Amino acid sequence: MGLYRQLPDDIQTVDVIVAGGGTAGCVVAARLAEADPDLSVLIVEAGSDGAGNPAVDYPAFFLTNLLPSATTTALYKSKLSNNLGGREIVVPAGAVLGGGSSINMMMYSRAQRDDWDSWRTPGWTADEMLPYLKKLETYHGPGSMDRHGSSGPIYVSSGTFTGKRCQDDFISAMNKVGWPEIEDLGSLDACNGVQRAVRFISPDGKRQDTASRYLKPLLQDGARPNLHVLVESQVVRVLFQGKRASGIVYQSKAGDTPDRTVNASKMVIVSAGAFGTPAILERSGIGNYDIIRRAGIEKVVADVPGVGHEYDDHHLLVYPYKSSLNPDETMDGILSGNLNPAELIQNNDKILGWNAQDVTCKLRPTDKDVASLGPAFKEVWDEEFGSSPNKPLMMMSLINGFPGEPIGIPPGQYFGVSTFTTYPFSRGHVHITGPKSPTFPRNFQSRMYIEYSAEDDAIIDKWARDNVSSAWHSSGTCKMAPRDQNGVVDQYLSVYGVEGLKVADLSIMPKNVAANTNNTAIAIGEKAASIFIKELGLNQRNT
Repeated sequence: MGLYRQLPDDIQTVDVIVAGGGTAGCVVAARLAEADPDLSVLIVEAGSDGAGNPAVDYPAFFLTNLLPSATTTALYKSKLSNNLGGREIVVPAGAVLGGGSSINMMMYSRAQRDDWDSWRTPGWTADEMLPYLKKLETYHGPGSMDRHGSSGPIYVSSGTFTGKRCQDDFISAMNKVGWPEIEDLGSLDACNGVQRAVRFISPDGKRQDTASRYLKPLLQDGARPNLHVLVESQVVRVLFQGKRASGIVYQSKAGDTPDRTVNASKMVIVSAGAFGTPAILERSGIGNYDIIRRAGIEKVVADVPGVGHEYDDHHLLVYPYKSSLNPDETMDGILSGNLNPAELIQNNDKILGWNAQDVTCKLRPTDKDVASLGPAFKEVWDEEFGSSPNKPLMMMSLINGFPGEPIGIPPGQYFGVSTFTTYPFSRGHVHITGPKSPTFPRNFQSRMYIEYSAEDDAIIDKWARDNVSSAWHSSGTCKMAPRDQNGVVDQYLSVYGVEGLKVADLSIMPKNVAANTNNTAIAIGEKAASIFIKELGLNQRNT
């Protein structure tokens, strides 16, 4: 048992290997270890252990994970796109134990009922997923506890601070233009309104990532001697005996060390995210035959053309506004460097338990709005949204602080509004181009409307193309669907064409969700663990 930067030589074979220690991977490994302490589990993560890093430990510092010097984030860059004004899009992803849950904005946001049901997969409907959504959380927010959990590892609360004045003013403004305040937008069924936000932050101000809340307690309790966590080690590929997954090859980041093999006697689970998972599968010889061979992979184990296809994300736009707020009502003091982080930590300042995001919205346009957007939009609206009042067209959040790089802006207090489309039509793909590197081209197709002139609309359209970016919600590259529909895994998360190989992360999502995706990733981890525990015949008391 332990957390290692270099795996002890005597660990040559384990029962289960989890390739990737991100949001879902930590959940899966922890639940397997809980189910049977005698089961030997190895989780291998490319990033470091984030414990002790202020950017991970303190919610208020989450944006420092995007600094060029940050070691917790991997940045994936797209090809140039004419649809984006000739720009490249940079997409951040977690590169630390706990993955995105260790670096994200900590916004508590659940998928809608229609989202889960749209996957059309037995075992994954909203009603079937609700027990897992409840199991993961200890909820300290508004709404009915029939829809929320009270004893899970992840605490949900409003943290230690709220910018109350800006929150009240924003909600009042939303009310005036027709959107009501809704008690609980996380109920699966509520939509088309605004809510006072709750977050993946405990009542005492701690980030609720899956590494610290699921995995670390098991490493510290002394009761799971067969749980092993290896960090700073990149999984290169999965090994096979015939068609059965039998282990992995990984490369340590600790100096010039040779690749090492570890065997898995029962199961290999790939949980490296929407970028990492398809890359591991393709390097292992699973994917589109032509793509794999072109990348220099000699042996094709299974021709599964859907690997790496159907890349999905949310299209983010952020607007900054100068405000009359006081310095103690925004995050600008931290972002500008005017507040000393060490002093804040020493004083246990209440702002440390805040993510600056105090309002969340799920919004639908009025009939007048739909008509004004033209016949093409109306056709799509009628088909995709008109008969589904559970589906918002967009999400929006209030951010108390300048929502971007503050260099060069006039001193003062700012707030921002972030918006993203919930169900984009555009798709991309991510594939390896050689034995080591993934790449992905993708196209954004954004449309927004303000009731101005045609000239104004053209300016707005250009602004959107020049400014739209990723919401860090990458998904769909190894989706759960029939193989002839570009599916990569079945309802039990088994990879087509091979045995003993599973996938458990956001890459399995068949369709996008109207939510920030952290909650969905944790729920996928919980559901996946339940499936694997049953298949392995483990003790069922914790499932």
